[in-house]
Amino acid sequence: MRRVEELLRLPVTVRGIELGRPVELLVDRGSRRLLGFDVLCGDAAHRFLPFAVASVQAGEIEVETPLVLLDFGQLDFYREQATTLRNLEGEAAGLYVRRDGTLEPADATDPR
Repeated sequence: MRRVEELLRLPVTVRGIELGRPVELLVDRGSRRLLGFDVLCGDAAHRFLPFAVASVQAGEIEVETPLVLLDFGQLDFYREQATTLRNLEGEAAGLYVRRDGTLEPADATDPR
């Protein structure tokens, strides 16, 4: 389980090479589950990284290939189903993300 703030500080890497940094989390409106990351890449483009293909490690968010970073222009499904963590109206402070992507407030979980 990781704090939301911690995830936003980790680099996105492939084989140790930094591709970019997450700047926002995209959350399913209905289930309050993390769908993925808005990653600001080295070429200054924002790309979507699905949570399901990311491996959150101690000091990085690792992907097997840069091809899993998707252009936001091709993501109509996520635009309809998702909201950003910032749009949860201040609820982001103290949230934890479980390994399955479920978001939980700090007072509802033991972070260990």
